[in-house]
Amino acid sequence: MGKGYSSEEIREKLIVVLEHSTTGMSGVEISEKVGVNRITMTKYLKVFAVEGLLRQKNIGNVTLWSLEPGQESFNFPDDYFKITSKFLENLTKGTEEEVYSLIRNCIHSGASVNSLIFEAIVPAIDSINELYDEGKIGSSELSLLKNTISKSLQIFNQFPIVTNSQKNVVVIAADSKSTLLSEAASSAYHSDGWRVSHLGDMSHAINVLFDLDFQKLIGKIWKRKSGILIVVIFSQTSEGLIFFVDSITPLKEKSSKRMKLTLCAKTSKKSKINADLISENFNDILQWSNTTFQNLK
Repeated sequence: MGKGYSSEEIREKLIVVLEHSTTGMSGVEISEKVGVNRITMTKYLKVFAVEGLLRQKNIGNVTLWSLEPGQESFNFPDDYFKITSKFLENLTKGTEEEVYSLIRNCIHSGASVNSLIFEAIVPAIDSINELYDEGKIGSSELSLLKNTISKSLQIFNQFPIVTNSQKNVVVIAADSKSTLLSEAASSAYHSDGWRVSHLGDMSHAINVLFDLDFQKLIGKIWKRKSGILIVVIFSQTSEGLIFFVDSITPLKEKSSKRMKLTLCAKTSKKSKINADLISENFNDILQWSNTTFQNLK
């Protein structure tokens, strides 16, 4: 740190100093304006360039630094309400880079990954599906927007997280429509320190051999059967949901209650589905997962 500043504070000062600079500024100029010694400032400039905040241009022996387009600071938790609409606007009316810059800006401004997932990503998934159902966007645009959201989630997964070997989760999408939500769930679990095995869309695996195939997978990713293993199934069709529940339940019953099955789906009150938790709200499932793990100790 320089002069007692945190990296977040230096980042905010850099944005203020450089936001109106069209040609860029040298490291010496920046260090004087920010109030940090030149050597320390140079280290910060290089770090922020790697993170995507700054770009550098060499002119002779001088290196000029400028902001990457779309950089801004937020104040969390107060600004979470802004992000919901801003993310959707950038997604549907802006460019991919504006979407990714917004995510990075939020993270560097102190936002939590899970808050961004539940405040921005999940609402955006619902919104673009509604736009498609209403005929306002076509299948090609829907696919493009989904890919952009998927890449946004990958940004979250790049941050180093210390996972707990006792916290294991397998995330399954029973159909293609549930894939993106299952990706968001995987990122949220990862952020909370879970060891995540994200299988994605498994609708192609609906056959008589799935139970044996899944049992082999569990044997590899949960070898010592210590801690807990939670299987989360996302589904928008009752057929896919019932198949995976019926296939996984016998294996769960042999696990000495350390394997749990949860469903993120809408089910009728008359349906008799054997699961530890059924909810349409993934946030509830994540909270239940963390509570269930704590109760095992």
